[in-house]
Amino acid sequence: MNEKTIDLNCDLGEGFPHDAALMPLISSANIACGGHAGDASTMAAAVSLAIGHGVAVGAHPGYADREHFGRREQPLDPTATAALVLEQVERIAQFAGRHLRHVKLHGALYHVADRAPDIAAAISDMLAARWPELIVCARSGGPFADRARRAGLRVAAEAFVDRRYGPDGGLLPRSDPRAVIAAADDVAVQAIGLVLDARVRAVDGTAVPVRAETLCIHGDAADPVGCALAVRRACDRLGVVVRAPRPDALDAE
Repeated sequence: MNEKTIDLNCDLGEGFPHDAALMPLISSANIACGGHAGDASTMAAAVSLAIGHGVAVGAHPGYADREHFGRREQPLDPTATAALVLEQVERIAQFAGRHLRHVKLHGALYHVADRAPDIAAAISDMLAARWPELIVCARSGGPFADRARRAGLRVAAEAFVDRRYGPDGGLLPRSDPRAVIAAADDVAVQAIGLVLDARVRAVDGTAVPVRAETLCIHGDAADPVGCALAVRRACDRLGVVVRAPRPDALDAE
């Protein structure tokens, strides 16, 4: 019987006090690289922590908008957006070197890449040309994931364990009071549904298919350590192995 595995990723290096406690519980770290958060000292510290715990190191580029934590869309054209991502990937590569394994867009940039085909194409083509070995973490079933695969990139389909989904399979916007799942037990339930059944329970009660190779916990959540611990315990109980995705096991066209 095939071993059941899942990657557990977390956004770190963003100035919150949980990095050291989270690192032993996750398998991939998305490290802020100077856009929405982070500087040389936080990047160096987070990369060192990740390497010390055997956690895959990833770039977490976002809009350079610290006032809104990168969660407000910026008026950048596709060329400028791709350049923004490249600059931040190269910045963290100075600290991670050969340990840099993946890239995951942050906040509003993550959602813009799903909504704007020209921006998805610009980022995908840039990564394929400059960083073709990096795995791209992108929303499961989203247009950016499809475009990255067409560019020849390996994609880890991502789902969120601490966010609510709508019946269309999209995340509820953060402006919706139901958008965030705060209770650790509820986070674990959503995680196990994604891992074992490839589905998530939407806010209207319907079961929505979501195929995930990596699950995200937000490092700026109210209790990210408690949520990560609950997910790990649930995985351990069910015999699910938490580990970073292998490039040869991921889809690329």
